[in-house]
Amino acid sequence: MPAWEERPELSPPLDFSFCNISTIEDLLQTQPRAGPVPPQPPPLALRLNNNQLGGLEELPPTLWGLRLDPALLHWLDLSFNRLQHIHPVLSTLGALQSLQLHGNNIGELGEVDKLGVLPQLRRLTLHGNPMEELRGYRNYVLSELPHLTSLDFSAVTKQDREDAAIAQRGKKKGGAPGRRAPPLAS
Repeated sequence: MPAWEERPELSPPLDFSFCNISTIEDLLQTQPRAGPVPPQPPPLALRLNNNQLGGLEELPPTLWGLRLDPALLHWLDLSFNRLQHIHPVLSTLGALQSLQLHGNNIGELGEVDKLGVLPQLRRLTLHGNPMEELRGYRNYVLSELPHLTSLDFSAVTKQDREDAAIAQRGKKKGGAPGRRAPPLAS
């Protein structure tokens, strides 16, 4: 088995990073960046980082237009865009194992709840979003997504899991952490 099948982040991605894309539909008129040729068929990894994306509404049909099956996507990099929410369309990517959302403008911890339906998700980045500044951020994310093995490029430890479990019990008693962070200045 090739290494990238077990670790999709090692797969040559279909790379649209740094393409100044402002809508998902722009992908259909944009050439991917040169780099290693993704496996045929299909690419398991997609880079959309360092663009101007503010929404993901048309992600599945656009992926189909690129001949990429959304149900097979394992690795998605949406870092350094203008996302203010974790769009529900991400919850339809059932094979997703690695999701990078760092450097956006996601302010509410509750947004993380949308990712709880992704059974394969093991690696997630959210740092550099306003939510990171909220009290209990790491514990909240780990209590909502207990299957993660890495959060913000840091391994999830046994102590992290214990802390998240304690925070979860406290939340059930009404001690929920802050839920909203102020938006980043543009």
